[in-house]
Amino acid sequence: MNLENLREATRQQMPEKRWKHTLGVVETAIKLAKHFDGDANKAELAALLHDYSKAWAIDRMDVIIREQQLPQELLVYDKELWHAHVGAWAVQSEHGITDEEVLDAIRYHTSGRENMTKLDKIVCLADYIEPGRDFPGVSKIRELAKHNVEEALIAAFDSTIELLMARGKRIFPLTVLARNDLIVQLKQSK
Repeated sequence: MNLENLREATRQQMPEKRWKHTLGVVETAIKLAKHFDGDANKAELAALLHDYSKAWAIDRMDVIIREQQLPQELLVYDKELWHAHVGAWAVQSEHGITDEEVLDAIRYHTSGRENMTKLDKIVCLADYIEPGRDFPGVSKIRELAKHNVEEALIAAFDSTIELLMARGKRIFPLTVLARNDLIVQLKQSK
């Protein structure tokens, strides 16, 4: 399937506000990829598809997680995480996307993971800092993103973890593991 067809199929999955967010993530991911010597084409594709199933009904995602043997641990954590894994499954099964690097960037754009690839980092960070995002601390994360992806992602994960703690919510273990791994990567690079 060509990019224009994927663009239209993705647009049909979401309300206009989510579509604007998606376009902002695409734009930001391409810029980050070019700035940090990533693959701009893969960044564009993964960013376009990152929220493919975000607007789907929770019941529908629940069934897919159970029936497709997606990580069952998702079911006991915040439902905001579900669309990433469901979306990766959906674009593979509905649109024949088979590039594992692209699928992983979609799959882990909300939680992160240990040993994130450059593409994982770019798409995850683009989702945090796209121009439409407005939350306390986003300006600092955008500034960090001009110089270092890892530092920016650590700040982004810190922001998410602080928000979840303030709301008394559970923290998905992969996010903590991703943050810790990024700290190790930073120390090793200095």
